[in-house]
Amino acid sequence: MAQYKGLLYLRNQLSMKRLRIQKRYKYYEMKNGVDYFRTLIPAEFMYMSEVLGWCGKAVDSLADRLCFREFENDNFDMNTIFRMNNSDILYDSGILGALIASCSFVYISPDIDGFPRLQIVDGSDATGISDPITGLLSEGYAVISRKANKEPDIEAYFLPFVTEYYQNGRLLRQDHHKSPYPLLVPIVYRPDAKRPFGHSRISRACMSIMQGALRTLLRSEVSAEFYSFPQRYITGLSNDTDDGADAFEAWKATMSSFIAFTKDEDGGSPHLGQFSQQSMTPYMDQLRTFAALFSGETGLTLDDLGFVTDNPSSAEAIKAAHESLRLTARKAQKTFGSGFLNVGYVAACVRDNFPYKREQFYLTAPVWEPVFEPDAAMLSSIGDGVGKINQAVPGYFNERNLSVLTGIQSGN
Repeated sequence: MAQYKGLLYLRNQLSMKRLRIQKRYKYYEMKNGVDYFRTLIPAEFMYMSEVLGWCGKAVDSLADRLCFREFENDNFDMNTIFRMNNSDILYDSGILGALIASCSFVYISPDIDGFPRLQIVDGSDATGISDPITGLLSEGYAVISRKANKEPDIEAYFLPFVTEYYQNGRLLRQDHHKSPYPLLVPIVYRPDAKRPFGHSRISRACMSIMQGALRTLLRSEVSAEFYSFPQRYITGLSNDTDDGADAFEAWKATMSSFIAFTKDEDGGSPHLGQFSQQSMTPYMDQLRTFAALFSGETGLTLDDLGFVTDNPSSAEAIKAAHESLRLTARKAQKTFGSGFLNVGYVAACVRDNFPYKREQFYLTAPVWEPVFEPDAAMLSSIGDGVGKINQAVPGYFNERNLSVLTGIQSGN
């Protein structure tokens, strides 16, 4: 008999991970605070709040290029299951959550007719024990709904062949099914042997660089006050309060274009001066340095982060500049494709009310849209290459693999 960790253990595991995931969502939603040096910034500027969307850009730039098309050799008609569950939103929601939190989960439950329903559960609301062979769970836990104070309302404990529902710590019901695995399937970004639930796209380095860039913006805002209104000084004023410093209206030195001063009884007169005006250039250079660090960490370019460096490029030049991003996207397609295949497998068991073996789905393969859509020039190059290759090896390229290569589907 299998030994399970139990509901209490998984609940505690989720509570420890939840704060880390919520922190990354704050960076994605640009709600994170700025860790600035309070002793160096005047108290009058403490209210200022700077935001940057770099972390959101790092996630969205990859998520937008991961477009799942369908399953090939779909012997168990899993494509129909996904289409009946609003697949356009389901795929994108699962991928986006996995990129932010390192993993998201698909909660499977039968409707009144026994057809599987698929629902995305965020990584901050679900966890489990991963099976290192299949990538499925041996047991799982999820918070299905929360109260107004964010405390769990309805919880679910997932096991093979049964799902238990709890409310306020009490067992509500048990739903039996025919799946050999729990009806909670993980969608993971960049898993490894040490961290089976993957890594977040918003890494510690991304958050650290963001803090440095935000502090630079805050310092530049403070300096902008002095840049806009340079500080001036006067020497040689008399100590006599009638026509000395106290009688001088300081605002005139700023607002007037011409100011007259008379000599005192000793023939002396005051001298005006102005402190050197601050420059914003050092702050822009520092911000650009942080942008270069962030682009190196995420595979983006400075153009993606708002620093225009060159004229508009062709599709081929954009692809070359984003080579690191392309490799990251290709790697993500493999892990996400395996996750969606696991979802289809478990959902097929629920639909057919039959405990299929995972090995029966080995012929089915996920198909993705190209990471970079080809332009007209690239399509012409592909056409020339396909013609030459098919002359040497007849039938090597056909409608199916050309569709995968170009993203263009037949009109039939």
